[in-house]
Amino acid sequence: MVTIGRSAQWFPGASNNHVLKGISLLKSQRLAVLPIDSYDLDSELSVVDRHEYGGEYDAFTFGSWSGHVLANGSGADSDTAFRPHDGRLTLTELGRQLPGIMSLVTDNFPLDRLQWVRIFSLRDGIILPHVDFLEFAEPGTRLQIPLRTSEESLHSENEFVYHIRRGEVWKIHTTDPHAARSSSGTARLSLCLDFSDAEEPIAIRNDIPATEPIRIMDRPEATEAELEELIDSGRNMTPATMRADFRRFAELHFERRAHITAAFDWYLAAVRRTGNPDMVATAQAFRTYCIEKRVDGEAFDW
Repeated sequence: MVTIGRSAQWFPGASNNHVLKGISLLKSQRLAVLPIDSYDLDSELSVVDRHEYGGEYDAFTFGSWSGHVLANGSGADSDTAFRPHDGRLTLTELGRQLPGIMSLVTDNFPLDRLQWVRIFSLRDGIILPHVDFLEFAEPGTRLQIPLRTSEESLHSENEFVYHIRRGEVWKIHTTDPHAARSSSGTARLSLCLDFSDAEEPIAIRNDIPATEPIRIMDRPEATEAELEELIDSGRNMTPATMRADFRRFAELHFERRAHITAAFDWYLAAVRRTGNPDMVATAQAFRTYCIEKRVDGEAFDW
C-alpha cells in the first residue's frame, strides 16, 4: 500500500515503492521493519544529543545537523569523513557508550560488509539536495533506520517527498539527487549503516510485518507568483549572502511539487538577476559540486 499526503489516501495492491500511475518510481526502498520497541534506547539517544560534532559535511547542511560515528575502520572518534575501507569494523569511544544501539545493529544486520555505523541528527534544519559517492569509484549500500523521528521529518528523492517511520529500514538510493528536512525542535536521530557493494542484498534478520503503508507526501504545485517572488529575491543577493540564501530554494521543494534539482534551477535564475557574472559562476559550480562531480576531500569555496 501507499499513502499519499497527510490525508492518508490508500492505494491497495501497489507494491511498496510505487506511487500513482504516470509518476515514476521511488527508487529508495523500505526493506524491513525492526522490533525497535524491544530495545531500551532513550538514555542512549540522550548521549547522542550531548555528543560533540566535528563539523564534517557542513557544505550540505543548514540548521542543526550532525553526524556521530559509532564504528568505522579506525576506531577514532575524530575519523568522521566517510570513505570505503577494507579494514575491520571497529567501535569508537561513542560506540562503546551505546551498547543498546550497537545491539540493534548486530542483532539484525550482517557485519561482514558493514563499514560505517553512524547516527545522523537533524533539528530545525535541512540537508541540501546532493548525490552521494561522487568521490568514489563504486557506490556502496546505505541503510537508514530512524531511532527518533516525527511527522516534521522528511526525506526526498527526485520529485518525491516521503516520511520514514521509527524502526523502518530504508535503502536510500544515494546516486540520485536526494535531501532531508526536519522542522521539529527535537532532533531526529537516524541510524545510518554503510555496506560495501551496491548490488548485493543485505540479509536483515528479525524483521516484523509492516502495519503502516509507505507515506509519500502530496504537495501542491508552486504558483507562478510564488516562483517569481522567490527568483526575484535574487536582486538582493550579495556574495556574502549567497550560501544562506540557498536554503529558501531548497526548502520550497519540500512544500511544492517539483523535482529536487529545480532548487538549483530557481537559484541560478535568481542569481542571474544580480547581474554579477562571478556570482552566477559560483551558483553553477555549487550545482556541480552537489549533484554532478566532486573529488574526495573537496570543499566548496563560496
